Amino acid sequence: MPVNLWSQNTPQNFWQCDPPISSETWEQAVQCAMPTLGLPNQPSDMNDLLKLTLGEGQFGAHHWDLSSTRRLYYALKPFIPRIITRALRQVLRTRHSRDFELGWPIEARYPRFQFEVLRCLLELSGQASIQFRSLWPDGKRFALVLTHDIETDKGQQFVRQVADLEESIGFHSSFNFVPEGYRVDMGLVNELRQRGFEIGIHGLKHDGRLFSSHKEFERRVEKINRYLKDFGATGFRAPLTHRHPEWMQSLDIEYDLSFFDTDPFEPIPGGTMSIWPFFLGHFLELPYTLVQDYTLTSVLGESTPRLWMKKVDFIEEYHGMALLNSHPDYLINQTSWDVYRQFLVLMKENGNYWQALPHEVSDWWNTRASRGSKPAISGKNYATVILKRDHLELIAST
Repeated sequence: MPVNLWSQNTPQNFWQCDPPISSETWEQAVQCAMPTLGLPNQPSDMNDLLKLTLGEGQFGAHHWDLSSTRRLYYALKPFIPRIITRALRQVLRTRHSRDFELGWPIEARYPRFQFEVLRCLLELSGQASIQFRSLWPDGKRFALVLTHDIETDKGQQFVRQVADLEESIGFHSSFNFVPEGYRVDMGLVNELRQRGFEIGIHGLKHDGRLFSSHKEFERRVEKINRYLKDFGATGFRAPLTHRHPEWMQSLDIEYDLSFFDTDPFEPIPGGTMSIWPFFLGHFLELPYTLVQDYTLTSVLGESTPRLWMKKVDFIEEYHGMALLNSHPDYLINQTSWDVYRQFLVLMKENGNYWQALPHEVSDWWNTRASRGSKPAISGKNYATVILKRDHLELIAST
């Protein structure tokens, strides 16, 4: 089979069972679980399946291309008042959600597929239980990752208030700066790092033109890679979640945050269907799995974190990663601030998660996959799955 950017993410590599089970049995289990995905086209092999799901191939060959209308919009956007852009998004929200091919805010098929593969595997191998590497450290049921994109200098001026709020409740997050969008306050960058927060890079200019052409992307990526070194950053998120997985292999990063599991409201709608990290070529992808703050409060008009909490319940059920992208630029708004604060308080009460910075998740997932020169996973970070009748029960090792 030809290798593609997603080939490392087979169910066999995902579950990391011990002792190992034959590749033939894994292939049979995948075929058994395939109907769970409900894909429009039957995958020809495992690589094709991963490209259709994680690679968003189900949306067509031109999925990553911006339409001429969107290109014009981004050319004019600097001159359009934000109140008008928000109104446009509100007008279009019904059409976006109506025409969307994935479930939203929960797209359950890929998580169910992974668990169905494991159930079929146990039945085919005649075993009632099997040990696998825990998805998260110390038996935690899911991961919680908080990230922020700072789009303007006004947002930058509000960063300390966001950091203070999180620290007061017991959380830390990453802050992604636009290196040529405004004058970056390096004193703030250094202060955040000293306080235990993480620094990332958010494109180059935040003007919607990073992926306007391959030539323009390569021209900008040279600068982006220099800024990554200057800022001591290992992670990246593209502005406006514009993305192109092949082009992005030029980025000198350990992890990326530009993809999502499901979202009908982004400029390139779609999704990877995954609530877990996955390998994307040479780096690790950490898809955001909770709807962005601006979409939640300004587009959908929500005034509580109920949609976030509903998704967290689903993510916890499937031992996934709850990754949130919010913006100091929008958290200035009192409603957005109140919703975010309520969310943090509710999450603090949960306690079943591993709260981690993006680079910590990247290190863990690489270690778990034994990718690179990482230390071995200790015995306490194995878990057992038991097949009881027709359902699975996951038991973390103590």
